[in-house]
Amino acid sequence: MSVLARLARSEFRLFLREPALVFFTVAFPSLLVVILGSVPAFRKPDADLGGLRVVDLYAAIAIILTLAMLALQVAPMVLAGYRERGVLRRLATTPAPPVALLGAQLVTSLLTAVASIVLVLVVARTGFGVPLPRHVPGFVIAVLCTAGAAFAIGLFVAALAPSGKAANTIGTLLFFPSMFFAGLWTPREAFPEVLRRIGDLTPLGAGERAVHDAMTGSWPAWGSLTVLAAYMLVFGLAAARLFRWE
Repeated sequence: MSVLARLARSEFRLFLREPALVFFTVAFPSLLVVILGSVPAFRKPDADLGGLRVVDLYAAIAIILTLAMLALQVAPMVLAGYRERGVLRRLATTPAPPVALLGAQLVTSLLTAVASIVLVLVVARTGFGVPLPRHVPGFVIAVLCTAGAAFAIGLFVAALAPSGKAANTIGTLLFFPSMFFAGLWTPREAFPEVLRRIGDLTPLGAGERAVHDAMTGSWPAWGSLTVLAAYMLVFGLAAARLFRWE
């Protein structure tokens, strides 16, 4: 645990040295809420959205956005880059096992996600009156399951990508369609039925539905949690089997 803690501190310091990463993963989701909440039309209840406001919906979407950027873009790029530069191979010759660096990167990503999610909730609540999650246990479970599914896919990308640049490219290609089904460009509530059903089978679409359910006071739909668990299991096992340390 002491090795993991030291590596996590080191990874976190390295992360803080990248202002662009810090901005997009911590500040940008909240900025998105501010931008949308500043549009008067988006602060009015919409019958087509079940009586909710657009800004209400984007609080959950911003949370999913944070997890998507960290899991699909940042973590694969960092881990594949470490393998490409021989960091993992050199680490294997020290008392610290390479898997500890993997754990440290995940800890760094999760701490960053927590900071970003708290900031989103505070900004949405204080700036635009968006209610805090009404089903707190369900919210925590939904966020953890979404993070687990997203990071399992990210680790799978890192396992296959030959370089950090390739991992970032693959992660970006996955990011945009995944966030489309999570409602980033158009809220899922405005989707045609067929698109909504397809989105429910994607990791971030299922994650957004689960988080939204918890924020509005319901336990996350078991269908969404099952989809997320399936992604965690399939891609987590594949990543563990295929991941190369050098």
